Amino acid sequence: MFVILSINLFWWKLSRRKQSHSELNDILLRGQAELAGRISQLSEHSTQEQNKIAEAISEQRLAMLKIIDEKLLAVTKSVGEGLQQNTIKTNETLTDLRERLAKIDVAQQKISSLSEQVVSLQEVLSNKQARGAFGEIQLNDLVTSILPPSAYDFQVILSNTKRADCVLKLPNPPGTIVIDAKFPLESYQALRGAVTEREKIEAERFFRASVIKHIKDISEKYIIAGETAESALMFLPSEAIYAELHANFTDVVEQSYRAKVWIVSPTTLMATLNTIRAILKDAKMREQAGVIQKEVGTLIEDINRLDGRIESLIRHFKQANEDVEGIKISSNKIGKRIQKIEDIELEEVSHYPQVAHLANDE
Repeated sequence: MFVILSINLFWWKLSRRKQSHSELNDILLRGQAELAGRISQLSEHSTQEQNKIAEAISEQRLAMLKIIDEKLLAVTKSVGEGLQQNTIKTNETLTDLRERLAKIDVAQQKISSLSEQVVSLQEVLSNKQARGAFGEIQLNDLVTSILPPSAYDFQVILSNTKRADCVLKLPNPPGTIVIDAKFPLESYQALRGAVTEREKIEAERFFRASVIKHIKDISEKYIIAGETAESALMFLPSEAIYAELHANFTDVVEQSYRAKVWIVSPTTLMATLNTIRAILKDAKMREQAGVIQKEVGTLIEDINRLDGRIESLIRHFKQANEDVEGIKISSNKIGKRIQKIEDIELEEVSHYPQVAHLANDE
């Protein structure tokens, strides 16, 4: 009995299990179908979302490309402007550089020309005759630029047959002054070129002796009693030599004073010539003073003569005025007499009324 019950219970459980398995299969089939539908929906939704994402990405890409293009265009424009400005500045710099190079070339040419002039000047100064001509030219420029033509002469032969470089024609005193433009430059060049102490001592002796001899020659040649002034001028065409003499060779300068030979440089000669011009102007004014006084005397005589004629004219005017007054008095008397005659005629008419009436009608 128990076994039967157990078998029945087993078959019942087995049947129940079969039924549950069938239901489970159904549930699984429905779940699979529903899951497939959900998967299909999810697939469709995922596809839509992917399309939306793709569209958004495409839009973002286009926007980014547009922004990148704009930025690239701006950068290109900025770079182009920068390159253009750099090109302009480079061209300006090159132009300035070319101009400066041109100026440097001109300066180089001037330096070369100046070097040639210095060399030629050294050649001139190395030749005694040419050096004298150089001093004469400088002297000529100074004298002609300051004094009037009537106050100087060049290359004048004096009574002792000596030729003077320049003569200043001044009134007495002091009279005619001679200017000598030659100078012993070799001694000065030796002095400047001395290196050792012995060479300096010998060069100083040579320089002193040369200058003293030149001063003596000027004094003997160009100071002539009764013809020239009691002094003469020694023109030095170099301020350096003039300064050297007055700084280190005062004994030579004092000796020139005693010999009445005044040493002048271009600067001091200019001052001297300006003073001479003032002296000439004053002398000219004194010369003209006599002529002015004579003209003033003649003018005073003319004024006195004019005063006499004015007095005579005043007398004539006074006489004419008296005559006019007499004519005026006579005219007044005549007028009064005419008035009396008219009064008398009116009185006579008043005695005859008809006549008076006719007179009134008239």
